[in-house]
Amino acid sequence: MTTRMSEQARPNLLGCYLKDRRSKLDPAAFGFASARRRTPGLRREEVAQRAHISTAWYTWLEQGRGGAPSAEVLERIAEALMLTQPEREHIFMLGLGRPPEVRYEQRDAITPRLQRVLDRLNPSPALIRTATWDVVAWNKAATAMLVDYASLAPENRNVLKHIFLDPRIRAAQYDWESVARYVVGAFRADVVRAGAASAVGELVDELCRRSEDFARMWRDTHVHAHHERIKRIHHPVFGPFAFENSTFAVDGRPDLTMIVHNPVSDADLEKIVKAIGAG
Repeated sequence: MTTRMSEQARPNLLGCYLKDRRSKLDPAAFGFASARRRTPGLRREEVAQRAHISTAWYTWLEQGRGGAPSAEVLERIAEALMLTQPEREHIFMLGLGRPPEVRYEQRDAITPRLQRVLDRLNPSPALIRTATWDVVAWNKAATAMLVDYASLAPENRNVLKHIFLDPRIRAAQYDWESVARYVVGAFRADVVRAGAASAVGELVDELCRRSEDFARMWRDTHVHAHHERIKRIHHPVFGPFAFENSTFAVDGRPDLTMIVHNPVSDADLEKIVKAIGAG
């Protein structure tokens, strides 16, 4: 009964939301005359014109009539109303009961606020990576314990390149084969979830050419979901470490993921503190 009621309510909620967003737009900003308007915002026919749909169909949507719109129509309306990504997702949930398909946008830059979050996480190594697993931010502990990302060219700050092409990273793993398989499977799932499959073609081709191991694992087509796990490494200077790995979504940036490596023991924590101090 609850599901049926919500399905019946969605068209009316969608109509109210579209009307509200329309009323908040400045006609002059879209090249429409702003004089002689009884109500603020765009007219229905103007939204329909911008969305390339009929005025009657758009009017029915605002009135909660006409049935469920197609995803294509909702996309056009979202563009016509200049909706933000959360607003676009909201009209899909109201109109179709599901979020829209993911649009992947590669934006490598992060805000100073995010960098401050990473810095506050010291002495736990932490980093932020894109959906294509390029590392775009890190803290001092990550530099000391994992990779000195600042010393690398941006195109080489990729987790898969480190795992498969850097012998030092390979030697630091206690069970490289298991780690590498997990990385490939999680990477495959991530790029599909983020709608970034077309963006990783060159990276995959390069890794297949340069690493027989990667080519072999990529052909297996395994996928893995992220889960809490223990990461064990052998640091060339400070010896063995064990970390609890946790993965976090970055609010407002579906293209970014934060990875935090929390030392399992107090002894490991103390060693990282000394390593950061020495650096």
